[in-house]
Amino acid sequence: MSKVFDVNKIRQDFPILDRTINGNNLAYLDNASSSQKPRDVIQCLVDYYENYNSNVHRGVHTLSMEATDLYESARGKVSNFLGATDPNTVVWTRGATEAINLVAFSWGFKNIGAGDAIVVSQMEHHSNLVTWQLVATRQKAELRVVPLTENQTLDMESLADSIDEKVKLVSICHASNSVGSINPVKEIARKAHEVGAKILIDGAQSVPHMPVNVIDLDCDFLAFSGHKMLAPMGIGVLYAKQEILESMEPFMRGGDMVLEVWNDKATWNSIPNKFEAGTPNVADAIGLGAAIDYLTEIGMDNIRAHEIELTDYALQKFNQFEELDVYGPTDTSIRGGILPFHSEYVHPHDIGTILDQEGIAIRTGHHCTMPLMRSLGISATARASFYIYNTFDEIDRLVDAIEHTLRYFSTGKK
Repeated sequence: MSKVFDVNKIRQDFPILDRTINGNNLAYLDNASSSQKPRDVIQCLVDYYENYNSNVHRGVHTLSMEATDLYESARGKVSNFLGATDPNTVVWTRGATEAINLVAFSWGFKNIGAGDAIVVSQMEHHSNLVTWQLVATRQKAELRVVPLTENQTLDMESLADSIDEKVKLVSICHASNSVGSINPVKEIARKAHEVGAKILIDGAQSVPHMPVNVIDLDCDFLAFSGHKMLAPMGIGVLYAKQEILESMEPFMRGGDMVLEVWNDKATWNSIPNKFEAGTPNVADAIGLGAAIDYLTEIGMDNIRAHEIELTDYALQKFNQFEELDVYGPTDTSIRGGILPFHSEYVHPHDIGTILDQEGIAIRTGHHCTMPLMRSLGISATARASFYIYNTFDEIDRLVDAIEHTLRYFSTGKK
């Protein structure tokens, strides 16, 4: 790993990691849900509200012009981060969920009709499943769900069989939030394009953790959320190819997305503005730009390498637990920093509650992937997930706490 990556130095940038929970130092292992924020991002928000607070695109006074420059500069940072060629292909949303819905309502209802098909996978987050259920139902289209293999990777043979001339869209996660599997989205995009279909990539679990280049992937749409990559909550991104955005109708109507308005009609602004109705989330967009600056300085390759090391270490440590089922591929080259596990004897919520007493934060539940849980024959898992500030010592603490938990429930004694 590059010497640029120093986890102890990185941890000093995150004030929340100094907290103690129930008398123990916080070990935050719930990053697939939401990441913590470095001081650079926090101070960026303070700086905006103290010095630049104003609406954008609508004023000629100094504050408005300064806020607009910062806001659009953040859009440019996102574009560069994704390898896009034009900042206008970056649309601000509230998060990945809104971005996917934007595609469904502005592109899906226009381009998917009766007899057409949409392809998703068994590992999709509800936001990338129920949205396309709605489109399929209303448009009388077929929703095809690609199953998983025994180690919770995508069944590529089934995927190939599912993509035919009836398919108008393949909408698939780059990396699973539940089992960590990383899908070969570049290959999937090629298969989709061979039959004239578009591909939407849910990048919520990939963009924060690994290099993602939209030109290399040749994706038509990419959605992700800022709060999973050090940025504030309430800001997200839809990337789409320029010609597709130009052809789409606005998702919402209101201020700043119009060009001209008469009593009986209106024309729309140019992209990306025609998809950004109303007062925008200026501060948090700027905060996402600051988060991208921070991640870029560390290097996405370094971040990915660190998470692979953590995941390898965690999987080895979890081998000692015969009482636990650990899900996801064992090959960490196709696995994100996500470790879901399940005990037949201890409910995940009990595990999570006891770990919290040790200052260890994990996530428990179905992780918005109920169909995936049913395919595994369970209702929920406990899930640890890693990011740039996590350490091997925190994994050791996690393992020790789980060992104590299992012993407690098997013997009734700590």
